[in-house]
Amino acid sequence: MNAPSPPPLPIRALIAPVTPLQQNCTIVWCVKTRKAAIIDPGGEVDRLLAALKEHDLTLEKIWITHGHLDHAGGTAALKELTGCPIEGPHPDDQFWIDDIGTSAAKWGMPEARPFTPDRWLQDGDVVTLGETEFEVYHCPGHTPGHVVFFHREARFAQVGDVLFQGSIGRTDFPKGNYQQLIDAITGKLWPLGEDVRFVPGHGPMSTFGQERKTNPFVADMILSDG
Repeated sequence: MNAPSPPPLPIRALIAPVTPLQQNCTIVWCVKTRKAAIIDPGGEVDRLLAALKEHDLTLEKIWITHGHLDHAGGTAALKELTGCPIEGPHPDDQFWIDDIGTSAAKWGMPEARPFTPDRWLQDGDVVTLGETEFEVYHCPGHTPGHVVFFHREARFAQVGDVLFQGSIGRTDFPKGNYQQLIDAITGKLWPLGEDVRFVPGHGPMSTFGQERKTNPFVADMILSDG
């Protein structure tokens, strides 16, 4: 007798690397309502809007993990074109958002501009998308106001530049903090479960369990006393 198939997940996601820095912008949507959020629209806004149309999705939210140019540079343009509210990051990243224009000039991305979020996010907040909910975790270290979005039922997280397959976020930027980053990964992300699949800010997806085994910065064996 065959085991019953698991119920379909309530969300789906599409990863769209953008900008010369190949940042993982993610389009995530509620399967039931086809309402979507674009997480970290760093640039190439026209391509992101075309992807929404191709998949018959309606943009409802713009979510930002942190204020760096490659993650947030297209936010102002996307808001102007769609009117959708911007949620995130944590207010401690205000100075990074304010710096987007300066950073854009350095990186040859003149279309990137600062913006004001419609809702700043705090640790423990919940954001909604269609008929689904995502939990918000404040994970400072790479930037002081970095947040992570987590859908518990789908075992899915968008972690921005907190954690990567085989690496962790840089902490040598202004107001970066290595110990805060390690504490955020081990104290906020690991308790969510080893089966959680995550989209990092750059590069391929992984799972928390895989990183706990093999990541040279935060594997359990590396961080243990012995």
